[in-house]
Amino acid sequence: MSTPSLTALTPAPGHSRGLRSITVARSMDPRSGLLEYVVRNDAHTWIRRGGGLVAYGETARFTVTGPDRFTRAQEWWRRELAGAEVLDELSVPGSGLIAFGSFAFSKTSAHESRLIVPEVVVGCSEGTSWLTYITDDAEAELTAEAAEAALAAYLAEPDADRTPSPGDHLGPGVLTEDQYEVAVAEGVKHVRAGELSKLVLARDVVAHLDSPVATAQVLRELAVRYEDCWTYAVDGLIGSTPEMLIKVEDNTARARVLAGTLDRANAPAGDPDYAERVLAGSEKQLHEHQIAIDSLTETLGPFTSSMTSHSEPFVLQLPNVWHLASDVMAQLVVDDDGQVPTSLALVQALHPTAAVCGTPTTVAGALIRELEHLQRGPYAGPVGWIDAGGNGEWGIALRGAVVETPTRVRLYAGCGIVEGSQPEAELAETWSKFRPMIEALGLSL
Repeated sequence: MSTPSLTALTPAPGHSRGLRSITVARSMDPRSGLLEYVVRNDAHTWIRRGGGLVAYGETARFTVTGPDRFTRAQEWWRRELAGAEVLDELSVPGSGLIAFGSFAFSKTSAHESRLIVPEVVVGCSEGTSWLTYITDDAEAELTAEAAEAALAAYLAEPDADRTPSPGDHLGPGVLTEDQYEVAVAEGVKHVRAGELSKLVLARDVVAHLDSPVATAQVLRELAVRYEDCWTYAVDGLIGSTPEMLIKVEDNTARARVLAGTLDRANAPAGDPDYAERVLAGSEKQLHEHQIAIDSLTETLGPFTSSMTSHSEPFVLQLPNVWHLASDVMAQLVVDDDGQVPTSLALVQALHPTAAVCGTPTTVAGALIRELEHLQRGPYAGPVGWIDAGGNGEWGIALRGAVVETPTRVRLYAGCGIVEGSQPEAELAETWSKFRPMIEALGLSL
């Protein structure tokens, strides 16, 4: 489908075009959850522990670049909602009208941030399952039968899985390994000079495949292996992030902050306390984590009436790495009109966090542009969804990749650089963070 312009999406005077949707309850197999719907390579997904959202098709789209990308996206969403017809028998977060989104990491990026309103959405949350059908056709029937028919049409054409080929291989990205180590060493010099306290430096590698990538297969692999992460797919951006930037449900906001990483591949056998001792006992790792948690709580504070978080970070165990993690929960301030900030408004306030940029943000951002030589595009930017009530879940696009062509996939990984960082160790950490995508693509290091 072609991408409409903002003007084309805004109804002209006297024109009755508007989004229309119906949401109905729908049973789901609890054993497979949403994974049985991840069968098309063009699906948008947001899955954790079998629940979340899977969507097909496209009813409306908005794209934008620049420093005001979040503001303009939210304004567009509000205009779409103002003229919408919504039938929703559940009225739970994620039901009704919904848009999937992916935003560029940098305000200077030429990469287009986007909100996409799908045609069909299958959702599941806390034992409740539903089906949403969205159209801009004023004559279309808004019935449960119409919704089921639209879903059946998409499921009738599943995409085949892919068998790895001996010709599949990983190639270097913008920086070689040696060049990345030089960039890290330069970053450490700036930290030691007192210019900033933390800098996040990323690099990329490129997967070259002999046959087209099977995105649905990759997503299922990630969702099964990394069930404690949020497996996402929006318009060719795919991955499984362990970091929740912000989740808004009614007047409550939640976030998960990660900083501090330990590769499980190097763990000694028979030492159950290894991760706790090495991570929680490391001054470097605790310092990096504290910078990240302070960055989030200080920014979120003005939007809240109360906030709670762990007094000490916990060790999050993933199949590839351990992380130091902290969960934050906050009650949002209600304004004079009885409204709370939308999830997208909080994304605008919080991004970029110290966990993916550094601190101070302005200094870190300039050094990223100088040292990475990399266009991050949507990597480390917000990815997720927003509904008509402003509820939503927005992760940070980590442990992921961009499908550039059917046979070329660009993977990204980054590390937090502080005074105690060692270039060789940071390079090794990037490989541990590439591992989820490498394995899901059927490749090997």
